[in-house]
Amino acid sequence: MLEFSLTPATSPRPESERAQILSSPGFGKHFTDHMVTVTWTPADGWHDAQVKPYGPIQLDPSAAVLHYAQEIFEGMKAYRHADGSIWAFRPDQNAARFQRSARRLALPELPAEDFLEAVRSLVSADADWVPEPSGGEASLYLRPFMFASEAFLGVRPAAEITFCVIASPAGPYFAGGVKPVRIWLSSEYTRSAPGGTGAAKCGGNYAASLAAQVEAIERGCDQVCFLDAVERKWVEELGGMNLYFVQDDGTVVTPELTGTILEGVTRDSILTLLDDAGHKVDERRISIDEWREGAASGRIREVFACGTAAVVTPVGLLAEPDGETVIGGGETGPVTASVRAALLDLQYGRSADDRGWMHRLV
Repeated sequence: MLEFSLTPATSPRPESERAQILSSPGFGKHFTDHMVTVTWTPADGWHDAQVKPYGPIQLDPSAAVLHYAQEIFEGMKAYRHADGSIWAFRPDQNAARFQRSARRLALPELPAEDFLEAVRSLVSADADWVPEPSGGEASLYLRPFMFASEAFLGVRPAAEITFCVIASPAGPYFAGGVKPVRIWLSSEYTRSAPGGTGAAKCGGNYAASLAAQVEAIERGCDQVCFLDAVERKWVEELGGMNLYFVQDDGTVVTPELTGTILEGVTRDSILTLLDDAGHKVDERRISIDEWREGAASGRIREVFACGTAAVVTPVGLLAEPDGETVIGGGETGPVTASVRAALLDLQYGRSADDRGWMHRLV
C-alpha cells in the first residue's frame, strides 16, 4: 500500500476565516488547506504519494487531458458525528467504481486500499474543515480524480497519470429546505449511447449534458432529464442524478442499468433502504409515456432523484415543449421524505449502521 508523505501548509487559513467559511460554505466554493497527489508511469507504477498544500497544478500545454479528455472522478463526503469522529459512507463502492471508470477510459487502476488511504490521509490533515453536524446536512465534500498528465499529442492512452484528491466544505444542498424541482425533458440531446462512457464517471459525460442544462435553465427548470439515445423513449437519468418512480401500490421503479446509466452509490443504497421499508423495488425500463400517463392518472404518486451532493431530491414537475406534467401535486411525497431521512440518519450516525456501510476516517 502507498505511504503518503505530509508537507503541512505553511499558510493555512486562519481559524477565524475557516470558521466564517464553515458557517455558510455553499457548495464547491471553498477548499481546504491540503490536497493529495500521486503519479503513475509504466516504469514505476503508482508512486510519489503526497499530502501537500492545496494549490495550482502545473500542466504542459500539450497535456493529454486537455486534448483527449482522458479523465475520471468521484464524488463522496466526510461526515462528522456527534462524538467528533469523522466517517465516509461506503467509500469502498466509490473505490470500485473509480476502478471501473479507469478501465473504460484506458487509465491505470488505483488499488482500492490506496484510494481509501488517500481519502483518509487528506481528511486527517484537514479534519478541522469537516463541519459540525448541528442537526443539519453540512459535510466535507471529497473529490478524487485522475487525469492524463503526459505531455504529447496523439490518440493513445497516456503514459503519465496524475491522481488527486481535493476537499471542499459543503452546506445543505437546499439552503432554504428541500423543495421539489422542475425537470426539463431534453428532446434534442442525449447523455450517452450504448457502448459509450455512460456508466463511467468521467468529465466528458457532464460536459455533454451542459447544453441541455442551459436549455433547461432558460425554461425555468432546475435540471434536465435524458432519454435513451436509440429509441428516444426510455427514461435514463438526470444530468447528475438517478431517478425513482413511486407507484400507488408502494412499488418503486428505477431505470435498470444498461451500460448507459451511472451506477450511483446513493442509488444502490436507496434501493436497499426502500426494501427495508417494505417497498417492492423494480429495476426495469420505464418510458416517458408511462411517466406522463402515470402522473396524470395517479398511478405514479412520487418521483425523486438522488446523488451525493443533493442526497434525495423530490421532482414536482416535468416540463416539455408541448406542456407540463405535475407529479403528486407538486409536493414532496412521504416515501421521498422518509428515504431521505433514513439515508441522512445513517450517514450522520443518528441510526444504527447494521450493514457496515460507514467507514471511520478519523
